[in-house]
Amino acid sequence: MLAIQFDRFGGPEVLRPTQLATPVPGPGEVLITVEAAGVNFADTHQVDGSYLTADALPYVPGSEVVGRTPDGRRVLARVSHGYAEQVVAKESALLDMPEELGAAEALALLVQGLTAWHLLRTSARLRTRETVVVHSAAGGVGSLAVQLAREFGAGRVLAQVSSPAKERLVLDLGADAVVTYPLQEKADVVLDAAGGELFDRALDSLASFGRLVTYGNASRTGFTPVDPARLGRLNASVVGFWLRPTLAAPGAVSGPVKELFALAAAGRLRPVAGGSYPLAEAARAHEDLLARRTTGKVILVP
Repeated sequence: MLAIQFDRFGGPEVLRPTQLATPVPGPGEVLITVEAAGVNFADTHQVDGSYLTADALPYVPGSEVVGRTPDGRRVLARVSHGYAEQVVAKESALLDMPEELGAAEALALLVQGLTAWHLLRTSARLRTRETVVVHSAAGGVGSLAVQLAREFGAGRVLAQVSSPAKERLVLDLGADAVVTYPLQEKADVVLDAAGGELFDRALDSLASFGRLVTYGNASRTGFTPVDPARLGRLNASVVGFWLRPTLAAPGAVSGPVKELFALAAAGRLRPVAGGSYPLAEAARAHEDLLARRTTGKVILVP
């Protein structure tokens, strides 16, 4: 079967199509023929070696797929090694999918939807009428966080984006305004996956008892040291978030996923489908993601 693999760390150019044996499911597992694999920013960190944990090489990235089981069920699943034509998943990790739901929309609600949900509910502990700033608001996580912040009772939802086209998208999704730093108003919550200078400027924008939730380092500039005295002067906090260990907590997946799908079914949450790339062009998908040329959910199609 065709899969995308890297055998050393580097940029997207290390991602290469290769032929691998079809995986064999073990007890409690099922083989899935992949319809589409989701691309997440965390995948780019795995490929360049900057992820929070290092994986043994060679490695096939990919943490989520939509596909079919041998008995014809269309399912959504969290997996390992999803950049492939076929993948093994735990039976307990499968969610049945309606035929009419697009693969990109479904995949947006899994890893990125869970990330946005937990950023606001678990890490930021968003309260009613608070002001939320979402960085990279047109991306997979950001576009959902803008909508969920509104759904969860935020008073003001402000978006940071990188282009006029993305400004139009986030305003259409419900953001009150597009902002640049320095902000004209203080923020109770800031969601940041960029790091670097943006992180630093966001920290100074926090209101008293504000929370800056950091969940990535897309700028690749290194993590900014945080002086405890500075936090004291700001009367604010910095909260770190990583989805992988969060998923192991009781109730961290099933309840939020059900809520996300219910909101989408009711038309109150709109997953944004981004670019669709052939599986063999995974490197180009990563290049476009890193260059901020994408919006919403990016997928690979075998």
